[in-house]
Amino acid sequence: MAMVKVPGAVIAAGGLVGGYGLARWSGRRALGGVALAGAGVAAAREWKDSAGGAAAAGLSGLYVAAFAGSHPLAKKIGAWPSVFAVAGGVALASWAVVRRVPTPR
Repeated sequence: MAMVKVPGAVIAAGGLVGGYGLARWSGRRALGGVALAGAGVAAAREWKDSAGGAAAAGLSGLYVAAFAGSHPLAKKIGAWPSVFAVAGGVALASWAVVRRVPTPR
């Protein structure tokens, strides 16, 4: 059975949205943090495989910065809009970085 590769952009955006949703609906912030961290690790592995170590490091830093930045942004535009905005930003950046890496022939 062939494994389906999920793009790092999807994993990262899902981790940000899913981590927040899990924390909010369960009432347990730590549970959301575990989901967020797990998705971050999975996305970093995919980025490394797709675009190399430097891209993975940069996109991982962006993932953490997006999580941190969503908090002050939420005070201005609301929690869910903030989470969706940073998730979209990370997904777009991931897509752009991975897309620019030439594939070996």
